[in-house]
Amino acid sequence: MLKEMKYRLNPTKKQARLLQSQLEECRCLYNHFLEERKRGWDERQESLTYYGQKATLPALKAYRPELSAVHSQVLQDVVMRVDLAFKAYFRRCKARDGKPGYPRFRGYGRYDSMTFPQYGNGCHLVDGVLKLSKVGALRVVQHRPLEGIPKTCTIRRSSTGKWYVTIACEVDAHPLPSTGEAVGIDVGLLSFATLSTGESTSCPKFLRTEEKDLKRTQRQLSAATNGTPERRKRRKVVARVHERITNRRTNFAHQESRRLVNRYDAIAVEDLSVNRMVHNHCLAKSIQDAAWSQFATFLSYKAAWAGRAFVAVNPAYTSQDCSGCGHRQKKTLAERVHSCACCGLILDRDHNAALNIKRLGLQSLGLSLEAPGLSRGE
Repeated sequence: MLKEMKYRLNPTKKQARLLQSQLEECRCLYNHFLEERKRGWDERQESLTYYGQKATLPALKAYRPELSAVHSQVLQDVVMRVDLAFKAYFRRCKARDGKPGYPRFRGYGRYDSMTFPQYGNGCHLVDGVLKLSKVGALRVVQHRPLEGIPKTCTIRRSSTGKWYVTIACEVDAHPLPSTGEAVGIDVGLLSFATLSTGESTSCPKFLRTEEKDLKRTQRQLSAATNGTPERRKRRKVVARVHERITNRRTNFAHQESRRLVNRYDAIAVEDLSVNRMVHNHCLAKSIQDAAWSQFATFLSYKAAWAGRAFVAVNPAYTSQDCSGCGHRQKKTLAERVHSCACCGLILDRDHNAALNIKRLGLQSLGLSLEAPGLSRGE
């Protein structure tokens, strides 16, 4: 399995300019291949392929010598990105999921990463120094050593102008000792996560906490004239606030997912369709601030590394069914207590849902709810 190792880069001013110029060349190349595909279909009804466009790279480098300042495999990755963008577009068209968005051209500053698809060919990290082809040796804040076999290397520029390198490594799983425990997790807005054990974690609401600073900086940005240095400066201030919110939210999701993976052998969560849920404009901001999908993603890959069982179950009726007898009783969002009319069970609504999620998760995994050590049911 692949594990991404992310490090902060400290390039010199000259190196930062070289990286910036390489990103700009990649952006222009991306737009060229996108326009080529669009014109090919509009004028000749011809669908261009990845290999067909990649074969034109030598001629393009002869026509535009500036492309020679970028590693050849990075340029090939740009072609791959265009190809993946169209494959995703055709997949959305086939699924007929709303109005599929056509691949967009990238404006200035809108292309922020480049990838070396083969680690060691144009990029190499050794002793806290990243050696990049046609850039030089960049200092790296290497807070932990590389694990496994490095495969790819991606250089990314953040919205605040910081540079990062992400190296994808192929690693082996490191199973944790068995605990013999399973858990169901119900996520929400009042409590970020309620466990089937009855424990709950309060929702931190990072965006709401920083909303005052965000509004102030956005007002200052709106007051600046378009195209002026002052507006660029204020845009970066707004980006820093957003970056701080994102970092705090990501750190919280990492800590919570790690705590659960260390504690439980089997983890069941709701398979939520967040994109549909945010159509409720009254709750959209709070739902996006909670970042349930990010939390589930972190749980999934951490569980895979630790040899834990992870499953996402259908959330339908988990809040309405009684975890004691299975009786279904409709509730509004305002009803926060589950009170069963059949068996008389009374407990918190989210706790009841977490118990149902645990039951469904163990059933889908083929595990027995009562057997010790989570053995397979027979």
